[in-house]
Amino acid sequence: MTEELPMKKPHTATTIGTHSGTFHCDEALACFMLKQLVEYKHSEIVRSRDTATLSKCDVVVDVGGVYDPALNRFDHHQRSFTETMNTVKPDKPWTVRLSSAGLIYCHYGHRVIAMVMGVDSNTHTDIIDKIYDKVYDNLIMEIDAIDNGVEMYDGVKPKYRIHTNLSSRVSQLNPQWNSEDTDTEHRFNQAVTMVGESFTGLVHYLQGVWWPARQLVQSAISERFEVDSSGQILILNKGGCPWKEHLFELETELSIETPILFVLYTDDASTWRIQCVPVEGQSFQNRLSLLPEWQGLRDKELSDVSGIADCVFVHASGFIGGNKTKEGVLAMARQTLNKQ
Repeated sequence: MTEELPMKKPHTATTIGTHSGTFHCDEALACFMLKQLVEYKHSEIVRSRDTATLSKCDVVVDVGGVYDPALNRFDHHQRSFTETMNTVKPDKPWTVRLSSAGLIYCHYGHRVIAMVMGVDSNTHTDIIDKIYDKVYDNLIMEIDAIDNGVEMYDGVKPKYRIHTNLSSRVSQLNPQWNSEDTDTEHRFNQAVTMVGESFTGLVHYLQGVWWPARQLVQSAISERFEVDSSGQILILNKGGCPWKEHLFELETELSIETPILFVLYTDDASTWRIQCVPVEGQSFQNRLSLLPEWQGLRDKELSDVSGIADCVFVHASGFIGGNKTKEGVLAMARQTLNKQ
């Protein structure tokens, strides 16, 4: 089995680097796990995409384009990255591509579990090994798969399962078989509070976020032929809104026959994104992906290959890309359309 990275001598002013902007479950969990370790317990988390800033960090996750455990660099977005739990630890069976959470778990997971359990990782290896496998199988792999766009099913047998839904969380509040506290009353009250918060949170979300997003998408659909004569490219007047569910519903309600393929919007850095419309609302398969020869490329290399100025990136799976200008992402959409 591949050995985990040894504990480094703790020192003051250590930093954990990750990307700025929209955050995801994988890097949040990666940072949490690192901060369970003695050497990173008091670390500051630095969120940036600036290369110079990240180079000063003691460890960097989910950004930087480098996977090198010896340098404490744990990104998984680069085109060359193909690591799974099985390739990092050949005695493990799992073959889902790792996210930053999976990478940190691979290299530090046993120590993290020992710290959470409050036991010595060198003397409780049997239970730590078992819990390590269960945690990966029941939590981390799900996060890896979702972050990397891995379909849950490939045929009949699922590749991974989701264990963190609200029903499971409520079930876990019940007295366990080996618990001395078998009183269900206070635990039921905890469950009521939990589901109540989820319910009211959902209502407020639908009222304040979901409905305005629907209006934004509907407006973009009505103006799509002003963007491009194909009618297959949308421009959202404000980025960051949840658009997929609305797009599918409105296509049906409005009897739109020619499918919409790309949605363009600004990110929080005021640069532009082009995102492919998936086949289904929760599918990782696109109606039309960005060109294969662009996938995994960045910056000047991408601009040189595409002939489009100011390119920022195209994801390795081709579902999203970026450009510094609206004209740039529109050119990326049109070029992809013309070559389909």
